[in-house]
Amino acid sequence: MPAQTDVVTGAFGYSGAAIARELLAAGHRVRTLTGHPGRAPAGTGIDVRPLDFADPAGLARDLAGAHTLYCTYWVRFAHGAVTHETAVANSRVLFATAAGAGIQRIVHVSITHADPASPYPYFRGKGEVEGYLRATGIPHAIARPAILFGGDGVLLNNIAWLLRRLPVFATGGRGDYRIRPIHVDDLARLCVDLGGRDLAGGVTVDAVGPQSVTFRELVMAIRAATGSRALVVPAPGWLIPPLSTALGAVLRDVLLTGEEYRAMAAGLADSSAPPAGQTVLTDWIAAHGAELGRTYASELDRHFR
Repeated sequence: MPAQTDVVTGAFGYSGAAIARELLAAGHRVRTLTGHPGRAPAGTGIDVRPLDFADPAGLARDLAGAHTLYCTYWVRFAHGAVTHETAVANSRVLFATAAGAGIQRIVHVSITHADPASPYPYFRGKGEVEGYLRATGIPHAIARPAILFGGDGVLLNNIAWLLRRLPVFATGGRGDYRIRPIHVDDLARLCVDLGGRDLAGGVTVDAVGPQSVTFRELVMAIRAATGSRALVVPAPGWLIPPLSTALGAVLRDVLLTGEEYRAMAAGLADSSAPPAGQTVLTDWIAAHGAELGRTYASELDRHFR
């Protein structure tokens, strides 16, 4: 019997790459829809197709014959003509095309507290996308991570990079807002597990790790692991977005958007759900401190340049 073929959006990105590895290890054939087909490394064994939302017929051809679609597509922040509204519209095209192409199930990576009524465009858009997915009638699972770490992730690495180079690191207020990250490989294992379940009626899972920490505790763990001597100080919450913007201008990147900070400070990166992963955040930081923050990871370079 031939191996099952599954489609992963962005199989050379961050979470998409981890999901693709899990599927290949399980003996599945993997096809990817990617906005950067020219970046595909040689010898991966992955069938590479373009992710072109302006060509639904092409999308349908590239989805045909596959069993499950693992969707990691989204945009972290608006940049140029690409907005959260654009991402919502594109996701709707992708799901409708998948339904017409005979995809039998969809596993979608969303975010904790996704809500179409959210005041935050990221969370509101994710909530709208979840609604479009449910409306397709395709058996589906929604995995809702808060923050990802591990591998070549950006957030922890760039906090470490700043702690290695700046004499002072500012947190908004006391930094007592909590976050509950999940390791990217734990998320991938969860997604592949969900893809093998009975998804009639749909399943939604908060994809969070076993440990909830405050943002200050996260920063202090990275500080200790990297041997940084930076002074970690509280700053007024309103000051964090302009500080991040100023640093981003120097680095020609986007460090942290105002929306991301406000949503995190409002508790949207935490969850009371049972753990969906096993990797303990602070243990992982302690084990990887020597390599964290050695080089800067540019979000704009990865996705837009």
